[in-house]
Amino acid sequence: MRIVAALGGNALLRRGETPDASVQAANVQRAVEALAPLAQEHELVLTHGNGPQVGVLALQSASDPNLTTPYPFDVLGAQTQGMIGYWLLQSLQNALPGRQVAAIINQTLVSAADPAFDNPTKLIGEVYDEQTAKRLAQERGWTVKQDGQHWRRVVGSPRPQRVVETRLIRLLLGSGAVVVCAGGGGVPVIRAADGRLSGVEAVVDKDLTTSVLAEALDADVLMILTDVPHVVRGYGTPDAEPVLRATPASMLREEFAAGSMGPKVDAACRFVEVTGDMAAIGRMEDAVEILQGGAGTIITPRGKYGGPDDLSPRHGGDWPRRRRTDLR
Repeated sequence: MRIVAALGGNALLRRGETPDASVQAANVQRAVEALAPLAQEHELVLTHGNGPQVGVLALQSASDPNLTTPYPFDVLGAQTQGMIGYWLLQSLQNALPGRQVAAIINQTLVSAADPAFDNPTKLIGEVYDEQTAKRLAQERGWTVKQDGQHWRRVVGSPRPQRVVETRLIRLLLGSGAVVVCAGGGGVPVIRAADGRLSGVEAVVDKDLTTSVLAEALDADVLMILTDVPHVVRGYGTPDAEPVLRATPASMLREEFAAGSMGPKVDAACRFVEVTGDMAAIGRMEDAVEILQGGAGTIITPRGKYGGPDDLSPRHGGDWPRRRRTDLR
């Protein structure tokens, strides 16, 4: 099977940990130990978050007296892809001797007309008092907004249209490689009238990009891996209960936090609606068990899942699955 898995930020830096390289490398090793069994039996594509890492680099860049202006956000995103990709690449090579592993820098195409650019809401970087925030906004061309008692920079979060390097990823998968890509949702780019690409100051949601990529790659399974065992309906209320099986329609009728579980649910439901395949949300450590149907929140067209044999007609699946001849 072809599995596309998105690693949450907790895979690299857990809450309360210092962002030292040694800490993150150790966390990557734990992530790979959980995911290597999938790669041994299936085609595997890994994407990953970059929130804490890009925040560290942004702060360093803004504080560097040798720079006339800080590095733009698209460049910082590319830097984190290289750094995190290196850690994952090396750990996967060590865990899968003899298997080819590729870590590549990706661009994610977004629309220049996306309304998110006119109403930036994605909070990034460090916090400031109001006076400092507005001074920096004037000096650096930032947009700033209040975040509780503080002020922070905000950028747009446009919807991903396509991972530019999708064809390359497909070629690598066809050669038998494990692929690490689309880190941090990919470097956001727009296409000009002459066809040229250019980076933009934005953040693309990692899980939505992963969903778009999984559909384009004709994946059998989309896994969104985080630090919670499953989605919880009514989280924080007396009526809270785990969601173990669901359909896209039933999930989209629920309300989930926009800053945490909401985008994950949207991404998973989009993939299932478009492809008719299976998506799951759960703990990174439970990845193998999720595939077997024993953990996580599993979303399918009919809300049923008993294991890998349910995934397609060639495995004796319980729903008709549309296989696409992908010439893109």
